[in-house]
Parts: sequence; structure tokens; C-alpha cells
Amino acid sequence: MTQSPRAEAIATVDADGWLSTATRLPSPNYEARPGAIEPTLIVVHNISLPPDDFGGDAIRDFFQNRLDHDAHPYFEQLRGMRVSAHFVIRRDGAIEQYVSCNDRAWHAGVSEFFGRERCNDFSIGIELEGSDRFAFEHAQYEALQTLVGVLAKRYPIDALAGHSDIAPGRKTDPGPHFDWPRFVRATGLSSRFFPYLNQA
Repeated sequence: MTQSPRAEAIATVDADGWLSTATRLPSPNYEARPGAIEPTLIVVHNISLPPDDFGGDAIRDFFQNRLDHDAHPYFEQLRGMRVSAHFVIRRDGAIEQYVSCNDRAWHAGVSEFFGRERCNDFSIGIELEGSDRFAFEHAQYEALQTLVGVLAKRYPIDALAGHSDIAPGRKTDPGPHFDWPRFVRATGLSSRFFPYLNQA
């Protein structure tokens, strides 16, 4: 996998599942992986709160169950929801980590990966700050490429997918503006790591 030498040298995932270069913002929304299985799938998402609004603390507050649901009309529909992801990559490429990679984050919901259900059990969820309506930033692709490389060295990752791949008809992210060919080229991973693209 092609990465910048500096990023590759300093980014590691420790024994407890935390990325050394990420801002650690622990979420209470997680649990142990069943049977202590290791993650083999990476799921790419997008998120913005409220939709199409970038920056601010709403994503962090949502994942930490501290969102002010009266702050925006959209937030009312999120009341009572308990959601998390392992990572969020901000528009400037900054990486935040909310759940240890060793644990099960609540990012995929009802999902299936080639007949295997409950993708949260065996996946790592990465949220890109963005939406279906806007292109992602160059810094986000760079950060995602580096993060995937580090995770693939630490865990037996053998596939990457979009949320829309594992929850078709229910989810659309990472959306039409996520440049899969660009991402695939940057990772340097073989096509077998992208089974849904192989189906196209």
C-alpha cells in the first residue's frame, strides 16, 4: 500500500485498538465483539449533522450521547438513538476515534456482507465528514488511505465496502461523490479487497 513515509512511520494501532495519531473521543455506544472475533471488513460511511453542514461538534456530541436535540429541527429525529463509529475523518483530514477497533461499534445497523449478517460484529466503521451532495476533500482521501493501510497491518482485513453495499435500499453512503477508483488506486490493494466493485 502506498503511503507517505512519515504517516506510515508514526501511525500505529496499539494492543487496545486505539490509533496513535487520532484524537481519542470515547463513545459509550459499543460492546465487545462476539466471541472476541477480529475485524475483517472496513465499512466506509459519510456523516454530517445537520445534513450538508460541515464542522462543529454535532457529530462528536451525537456519538457521545450529548447532542442537544433542540439545537436544530433535524436533531429531533435522532432523539433516543445510540450510534457510534470507530473513526471519523473530518474535512481537513483530521482523524477522530470513538471506539476501540477491538470492540464492536454501532455503525452499520441491519446489514449483510455476502450472506454474513450483523456486519458490526466483524467490521471497522469509518465515517467521512460529508454527504451524498458534495465531493470529499483531498485531505480526507489521504487520511483514509493511511488509516486503511495501518488497519490492514494490524488486523486480518480482507475486504472494504460502502455502507450502501451492505445495507442496499436502506443506506446510500458514502454516496455518489465518493471516488472509489481513486481510493482503490491509492491503497494499492488488489481488486479482491473490493468485492462489490468487482460486481459492477
